[in-house]
Formats: sequence, C-alpha cells, structure tokens
Amino acid sequence: MRAACVQLCSKQDVQANLETAAALVERARELGAELVALPENFAYLGSSDDRLAVAEALPALGQGDGSGPITRWLSALSKLHGIHVVASGLPENGPDAKHTYNTSAYYGPDGTLRAAYRKIHLFDVDLADGSSFKESATVAAGTTPVVAETPFGAMGLAICYDLRFPELFRSMSARGMDFLVLGAAFTLHTGRDHWIALLKARAIENQCYVIAPAQHGRHSDRRVTFGRSAIIDPWGTELAIAPDRDGVIVADLDFNAMKKIRQELPALDHRRL
Repeated sequence: MRAACVQLCSKQDVQANLETAAALVERARELGAELVALPENFAYLGSSDDRLAVAEALPALGQGDGSGPITRWLSALSKLHGIHVVASGLPENGPDAKHTYNTSAYYGPDGTLRAAYRKIHLFDVDLADGSSFKESATVAAGTTPVVAETPFGAMGLAICYDLRFPELFRSMSARGMDFLVLGAAFTLHTGRDHWIALLKARAIENQCYVIAPAQHGRHSDRRVTFGRSAIIDPWGTELAIAPDRDGVIVADLDFNAMKKIRQELPALDHRRL
C-alpha cells in the first residue's frame, strides 16, 4: 500500500482549510497514494466555541454525504479520487450542546463512511512554556478503541494525545492491527522532544506501520504546533518525515516485510501480561 500524510497549518476558516487540503490530497493521489491521512483539526483549528458551531453529525456507517460541509466534502473527495481517506479531529456533534467529539473518520473509495473513532484521551495540561489546554471543557471523551478492516490490512485509529497511552495500542494489536493512523496537532513544546520518539515506540512495540499526519506552524496567537508528519515502519525506521511547511509525504508499506519481522522477532506472541 502506498500511504500519504497531508501536513497542514489549519486555522479558523473551514472553507479555506478544506481548499488547501483538497489540493494536497490531489497531489498525494498524483504520487500514487491509495490511502491519504489528514491531521487532527484538518477542517478547523480555532476557538472552542466556534468548534461547537461547526460540528456536524456523521452519516451512518456505510453511508456517504453527511449533515454539513465537512462530511460532504470528505465523501466527495474520497469518491472523486477513488482513494481511502482518514480524517482526524473532525468536529462531530457530541452528547450535549456544550461538547463535541474529536473524531477520526475513515471513508472508502466509494465515498461512504467505513469507521469512526472518537478520541479517548483528552488533552488537559498546563505546560512549562506557559500554554494551557483543557480539551475536556468542550470535548466529550470516546470510550471504544477502533480497528477497521481495509483491503490492505487491519487499521487502528487514534488521535494526538492518545499516543502517550500504550495500553490503547496493545488492545488494537490484540485485535490484529497491521497499521495505525494517528492524526495530531502536537504542541511545539512537547513535539520537539516526544513526537518522533513516541511514534517509533508505538511502531516497534506493536510491530506495525504508523502513519502520522500532523499540524504545523502558528495557528493563532496562542497555538503553535510541531509538525513533522511521519510514516514509520515496524522496525522503527523513518520512511518519510515532512519538512516544516504544508505538504505531502508518501511511503510504500510492505506487509510481507512486516510479517517477516513478526516471525523473526515474535514479541507479540511472547506477551505474558
């Protein structure tokens, strides 16, 4: 499978963000990508109140279109290019008027929604650089890990802060995960030291590919993200790393090579806990 990560610097204008993303998805398709992953908050990165205002309802699994411009765009985009699209950080209508879900949506080449994962671990932190986040104030936590079947293998879905909780990925691995798609908007302060190290750890310990599209740059006076979208192989090798700008990275995922690694070093079979 040829996979692509789209790296963005999304802001508050949903239409502008989608136009930028569409052009980069088209570029990824021209490079031969069969699966394209978009970063967390690809459609909107701004205030919590406005995020509530732009939230949409997802279609039922197996259906296309959607209730608003973002879900309709995803359905049309995947169908137009005949590709698999994973879009992280979609603002989905939540359980009440004050909360959304932070959702990763997987659309197939026919434009239908095939899986949806709601972010489980919410980013409530006060960092040493003075930045403070309380995602739970306006986002409701999901409860269920998701491993979706694709023509290429079993795909795990996760979002940003989930990366720090290895038990989530162990549960996916136990369900046969072959590759992980994790969209993120990692802060600059944490990303420069932890982002690549954690991606490699998740790839190595679960002997799977990791596809990690990320936000980069300055989104507002208060928000700067690290970027460095990455595709990592099951040995922890960096197959592709994005520079610090909008763009696309691609890599070929060789699942026969993954199987060989698992056979030669059967760590997943040696688990005791």
